Order: sequence, then C-alpha cells, then structure tokens
Amino acid sequence: MPELPDISVYVERLDAHVRGRPLRGIRLGNPFLLRSVAPPLPEAFGREVVGVERLGKRVVLALDGALFLVIHLMIAGRLRWRPADAKLPGRVGMAAFDFPNGTVVLTEAGTKRRASLHVVAGRDGLAAFDRGGLDVFAASPATFAERLRAERHTLKRSLTDPRILDGIGNAFSDEILHAARLSPLRMSTALTDDELSRLYQCCRDVLTQWTDTLRAEVGGGFPEEVTAFRPGMAVHGRYRQPCPVCGHPVQRIVHGEHETNYCASCQNEGRVLADRALSRLLHDDWPRTLEQMEALRPAGAPS
Repeated sequence: MPELPDISVYVERLDAHVRGRPLRGIRLGNPFLLRSVAPPLPEAFGREVVGVERLGKRVVLALDGALFLVIHLMIAGRLRWRPADAKLPGRVGMAAFDFPNGTVVLTEAGTKRRASLHVVAGRDGLAAFDRGGLDVFAASPATFAERLRAERHTLKRSLTDPRILDGIGNAFSDEILHAARLSPLRMSTALTDDELSRLYQCCRDVLTQWTDTLRAEVGGGFPEEVTAFRPGMAVHGRYRQPCPVCGHPVQRIVHGEHETNYCASCQNEGRVLADRALSRLLHDDWPRTLEQMEALRPAGAPS
C-alpha cells in the first residue's frame, strides 16, 4: 500500500500537472470503484482543480465550488500520468481522469478490488475521511508520547493504526522500528521516555529520507514504480538477507496477508520472535535465538 512518502510525491506531482486545469470528465473502467452516490459523479466535470492534498493514505483532488474527489489506492492501486484521452488498460484500468493536458489513469493489480473513489461536498464532508491519526511532523515529542501511551498495543500495531498515527503502513513501520532499534512486538505502554523520544525522531527521519529519495527519483516526471519493496530498505521485504547494520539475517513474522520484517540482533537482543503460523505447530520447539534458527536450516539452504 502506498504510504506517506509515496502519497506525498503523488500529491506533489499531481499538483504540478493538474492544478488550475479543468477536469473534463472521469471514465470508469470498473463501476465498483465509485463508492458514493451524492453528489453524483458528473457534478465534478468541468470544475477546475484548485489543489491536491494528502489525507492519511488518501489522495484528494480539491475542485472549485468546495467539491472533493477522495482516492484511496489501498494495496494495489496506482496512479499513472498518460497523454490526453489515453485508453484505459483492460483488466487493471479502474478510472481515467481527463484533463486538457493529459489523463490520470488509476490502475489496480490483482483480483481484489479495494481501491475507492468518493465524491464529497464541503470540508465538513471531507473531514469524515480523517481517521484522526497524529501527523508526526506537526506533533511535539510530548504529544507523540502521549498518543502512543494512550492505548496498549504492539509498536507495529501503534505505528500502522490510522487512528493513532497518520500515513504509516506495513513497509515504513518496519523501517522505522529498525532505525529505532525497537522490537515490533514491544508494547507501546512499556517504552521508556528515551525510547519514545528515539522512536519519534526515527519516524520523522525515515519518512523524510524516503520522501526525499522518491522525490529525487521522480524529478519533474510522475511516479511510475511505486512499490512497498525497495532495494535501499534496511529490513522490509528482505527476509533472510543480511541486516545492513549487523549482518545477521533479517527475520519475519507472517500474519494473514502481511509480514513484519525485523533484525533480531538489532531490535530484540538476538531473540527470534515467534511466527504465529509456525509457532502454533512447533510450540516449545520454536527456536528462540538466531543460533537456534540457523541450526534448523538445511545444509546448503540460502541464509
């Protein structure tokens, strides 16, 4: 799922391409994308784009007359900039937003249709899409600490809960926790003041670093390779690959469709966290340290 750095760059490049331009029309490739009925979609046609905003992990096109198009890309949705009146790609083409100077195409890979488009009237209507998560760039360290300590959750849950923090998902929570040298399963209410201060700064540093990196990659163009897995990441998507800090293999916890990647050495004093899918089967046989984990690996298997 595109997260704060990806969405921020989408917003910047969309703003550069369509601000001040009239939205000529919207072609729906899949009617299920549109999740609202009032105002009707044609109400947006012909209106000028007065700004592009980020609302959590949503992209918002602000049109004149206080009308808003709220786009949630979910996991597999992506935005593309194409020539004017570009044809929608067959299976993955969800919608085309037509402007005089080009077309924004929304695609969604896979078979599950989760991306959404809402037409919303007024700022009050737009506020309903705000999950209430704290913006780490606008918050003080004290406010950040207060928010994390308000509910008892694992740090992985706290970082990715849109009611607690704004714009952070599976990928960048892994990177932030690695930078902060904190286990994803530490409880938010158990952190010391120093640990919370470190986590606060790492949230800001990691998100800034990746926003700057993605912005530099795109330049004056438009994001085309938005992915949760990037070569420069420290742990996310790097299961069994060496940690860039200590060289020990990156570990993972699988839960449903998601996985958490971490370094047991840097983040958990060398102890391997139990993977629910396997620990239910292995019980007491589940390895507790990196050494025990490696001893279970077949000879010649990749590390």
